[in-house]
Amino acid sequence: MLQQLPKDMPPILVVQHMPAVFTQHFAQRLDRLCQIDVKEAEDGDELLPGRALVAPGNFHMTLRESGTGRRVRIDDGPPVCYSRPSVDVLFSSVAGIAGKDGIGVLLTGMGSDGARGLLQMRDCGAATFAQSEETCVVFGMSREAIQLGAVQVTLPLSRIADAILRQLTKAMDRTASLCR
Repeated sequence: MLQQLPKDMPPILVVQHMPAVFTQHFAQRLDRLCQIDVKEAEDGDELLPGRALVAPGNFHMTLRESGTGRRVRIDDGPPVCYSRPSVDVLFSSVAGIAGKDGIGVLLTGMGSDGARGLLQMRDCGAATFAQSEETCVVFGMSREAIQLGAVQVTLPLSRIADAILRQLTKAMDRTASLCR
């Protein structure tokens, strides 16, 4: 999905349930494959256009405001939904900081991590997407979010990047019409 996104994307935050030794290699591999820059997040990294930050294994990543913009916080708080990093932890922080300007995407995975955080994002007016059952390797996380009512649109993996780009275009059009 990230390979389909253009270089000028707004900042992207990624949580992948992987052990610490793998997330850096995962980020490096994505960086080689994608038009956007991808790196394993470090505490205090600034959100920049054209950049995706991957939560380091065994650490939560949250969004926070700083005097110079939005940054990530990396911490070793307790596991949530048996996971660290936890998608719920990230999504909850995005809901509180970005609100209606956020976009939440939940992909294949086991368990319920991400469902409650995605619902918080939806309740704040963010666009929310989930991967469809037919393209999931494990239809656990997406199913839980759908059943909870957190998902606005369910799509095959191959169509999610286009849906994100359409959502961004709609948001830009709304902003432009407000400025007229």
